[in-house]
Amino acid sequence: MDSLQTKHHKLVVYQVFTRLFGNQNTTNSFYGSRDENGVGKFNDITTLALKELKKLGISHVWYTGVIEHATMADYSEFGIRPDNPLIVKGKAGSPYAIKDYYDVNPDLAVNVSARMTEFEALVQRTHDENLKVLIDFVPNHVSRQYASDQKPQGVRDFGEGDKISVVFDQQNNFYYLPDQPFRLPDGLKPPVAPKEMYEEFPAKATGNDVFNAQPTINDWFETIKLNYGVDYLGGHAKRFDPIPSTWLKMRDILAFWTKKGVDGFRCDMAEMVPVEFWGWVIPEIEAINPDIIFIAEIYNPEQYHNYIKNGKFSYLYDKVGLYDALRRLMEGHGSVEDITRVWQKESGDISEHMLRFLENHDEQRIASEFFAKDPFVAIPAMTLSATLHTGPLMIYFGQEVGVNPTQAEGFQGNDGRTTIFDYWGVPEFQQWVNKGKFDGEKLDSKAKELREFYQALNHFSTSQEAIHSGKFYDLQYANVHGQSANYDSTRVYSYLRYTENQKFICVYNFDKNRTISTTIKLPAHALVDSMQCALDKSYEVLEVFPATEFKAKSIGNELVNQGLPITLPPLSVKILQLREK
Repeated sequence: MDSLQTKHHKLVVYQVFTRLFGNQNTTNSFYGSRDENGVGKFNDITTLALKELKKLGISHVWYTGVIEHATMADYSEFGIRPDNPLIVKGKAGSPYAIKDYYDVNPDLAVNVSARMTEFEALVQRTHDENLKVLIDFVPNHVSRQYASDQKPQGVRDFGEGDKISVVFDQQNNFYYLPDQPFRLPDGLKPPVAPKEMYEEFPAKATGNDVFNAQPTINDWFETIKLNYGVDYLGGHAKRFDPIPSTWLKMRDILAFWTKKGVDGFRCDMAEMVPVEFWGWVIPEIEAINPDIIFIAEIYNPEQYHNYIKNGKFSYLYDKVGLYDALRRLMEGHGSVEDITRVWQKESGDISEHMLRFLENHDEQRIASEFFAKDPFVAIPAMTLSATLHTGPLMIYFGQEVGVNPTQAEGFQGNDGRTTIFDYWGVPEFQQWVNKGKFDGEKLDSKAKELREFYQALNHFSTSQEAIHSGKFYDLQYANVHGQSANYDSTRVYSYLRYTENQKFICVYNFDKNRTISTTIKLPAHALVDSMQCALDKSYEVLEVFPATEFKAKSIGNELVNQGLPITLPPLSVKILQLREK
């Protein structure tokens, strides 16, 4: 077990969309205002709420949307400059269009003037329940009207002192399109009428690397790309000496939040920022808190090793590999052979660094018509995500009660996602919150059953040493191609997780309709050399997750030659413990 895994153990991250978590308003009007549809507050995430998350088996709470971002809500009476609605997505605004890196979202405060104090109190409450705090760090882009009114004395704002007559300068914070005015995307129809047109001259490059004065409506048109010393129009030349201004400013911002008690950062679109910056800045922040963690949102598997080794990230999103493979299976197509490809070709040697999940704010809800249509379909996929390797697991708020968005909330439309752009109440989650009781009494029996599964899985994966720190051995090669009768090489997946003291056989049936009766053979190498078992000894096989109904006896050589008989209902998982008699 490497040093990072020793330091951080088996993380279970719970992503809270802070604006929605505590909102009990049920109005849910399309493009409803803050006052009409309501908004959750820092103070809604009470000690009782955090105790329940701890009972769920959570170790880290990722509070999404903490840092102040552009919005159509008017807080001018508190000295906060309004944003032009022409460059804001949704009435509440995107939490990834940062307006002031040194402030928190005023929507989240009961007393706007004391908003930072309320956030600091949430951090303290979270820590009091022995939970760690993660927040978003958005390094690649800022809102088009970025201006910090809460920056510490002596701090220069982004863009202050930039040379605006050139596209690129190493010490500029932004990229410019000299002599060209910014033009709004075609087809833009904000729900709030602007009091004036938005003007930007010269135009700045847009956040998703668009070096055009007029981005499209599908671009991140509400954001400006930050300059880390990469000359995009000059062959992507890297100019890192002397250290670019943006590096220094971002280091200071990370230090600011670390000193507030934040235990880690989920880094938005980390691969759009040069790996050299991360390799420089992460040790700088570790000097303040040696236990700080950094999670990279990254979608290019070819860069995984680079961002771990040279970028020094603690963890990476496993979206393109495991999430995509499991999603295809949950939708009724795909193959478990893709899981083998993930660990063999992509991330097997860095598996302890891969953050596994089935939902987050970017992805469609499992229960929605756009995905699996039934949250219980996730049981085998979620169990595999938690137990395949030693790396962390993530759950999105409401996933554990089967949240299913069924209507358009505003900017995002009806797309199977819970809105990140507009004010809304999440009905299934509100039933768990139950007016601040956080007891789930309003949930129906199926939602309660689903939540019990997630709770059991979280505790199982963090309490069993074979899962949180054991080794992995894939059993596919010993069972496919007719070696085990009825073993469907596209729908059945099996592997070992083991330590010297604990030995598990994990078996899955991803078929939605078929009960599969087969055998699981253990190669002699796996049984004798890896798990240190003897072929002539007798073993007890006990089902330990999700139930404890199946019990059998077997001799070591039988496990190798005949295999362990097993019946797998549709969409099922069986984790079996092998114990010497």
